[in-house]
Amino acid sequence: MVNEKDVEHIAGLADIAIGREELAGFTSQLNEILEYFDLLDQVQGQACPMEEQYNIFRKDEPEPSLPQELVLKNAAEQEDGFFKAPRVM
Repeated sequence: MVNEKDVEHIAGLADIAIGREELAGFTSQLNEILEYFDLLDQVQGQACPMEEQYNIFRKDEPEPSLPQELVLKNAAEQEDGFFKAPRVM
């Protein structure tokens, strides 16, 4: 079981602001979730009989691709024959 101090710590790790008035509710909800997981851990499962499995996907057969000039025709920016995208970081 977790207590309010544990919930405050978890909220700090997740960078979530939890007010004092919400703390008891979150603690109760988190304990209910953990109790449910304890219940699931006690369930005895059965092994399913191995049934014949089918591949429902089409065969992967190589086909000619589009020419590079046609692919890059509508690119906003390109560099050395590749799409150029803005930096993420």
